[in-house]
Amino acid sequence: MVMLKQNFDFISKRKIALVGSGLLLLISMVSLVVNGLKLGIDFTGGTLIEVGYSEIVELDSIRSALEAHEFGDATVQHFGTAKDVLIRIKPREGVNHSQASVQVLSAINSSSEQIADLRRVEFVGPQVGDELAEDGGLALLYSIFGILIYVAWRFEYKFALGSVAALIHDVVITLGFFSVLGLEFDLTVLAAILAVIGYSLNDTIVVYDRIRENFRNLRKGTPQVILNNSLNQTLSRTLMTSLTTMLVLIALAFLGGEIIHNFAIALLVGVLTGTYSSIFIASPVVLALGVRKEDLMLPEKEGEDINNHP
Repeated sequence: MVMLKQNFDFISKRKIALVGSGLLLLISMVSLVVNGLKLGIDFTGGTLIEVGYSEIVELDSIRSALEAHEFGDATVQHFGTAKDVLIRIKPREGVNHSQASVQVLSAINSSSEQIADLRRVEFVGPQVGDELAEDGGLALLYSIFGILIYVAWRFEYKFALGSVAALIHDVVITLGFFSVLGLEFDLTVLAAILAVIGYSLNDTIVVYDRIRENFRNLRKGTPQVILNNSLNQTLSRTLMTSLTTMLVLIALAFLGGEIIHNFAIALLVGVLTGTYSSIFIASPVVLALGVRKEDLMLPEKEGEDINNHP
């Protein structure tokens, strides 16, 4: 198979990419501050009720029935098929989850010719939700801190800062995407964010490996030239990996059902931003920090020069 040799000048476009990334980060952070995240009951606490119908049911009629019975804040969505419905309601003072499920079932059955069967009821207390939110945030921080140490040990501190900058870029934009569109953020989305960190880091490490190799092997060439050569040499692998991953995620997002829909969307956005950041964020940051060939050369062993003399 013949491989086409790419020769794109990525580094010269770094300022344009910086402006674009800056705008996306600004929009994301403003939305996160103003709108926040639409947290699921995993974090806020509440009751999850699954009901089933014998025929296809419209969600609008269920929402109208719940609003008429003072459950206007309930979240209603299909679960698996158009005959199965998942209802999420927030905690109510003086009402336990058993009573809440009975009230919800009574509300939706009183205004519909179809009778819903109660399939499942789950309850998450507010205290448990707060602990999950705190633990999830700590998991993100610990993973980023661990990556900083790992990359600094494997490469050099300038590469560690570049990889962390790319990871923060990817996470903030993915969270901003959920905040701007008002998509629900639950534990499955948090798991997707952690997976995005691993995916983005893997892409960045592949590029960094080639940069280090080229710095050691190429005698001539400025850092800009070496970084461009490295990005072009790894471009085919980066694009093929990202495209095949996105094909699977698109299928999951549209065909996998409501339970993993937001999980797939988070991964899809993360893969896109991770591919972009490994080219236009991680490498330009290393260049801005002044990476040199001397930073990546292997240390000479003691007595090596003596052994080379006749």
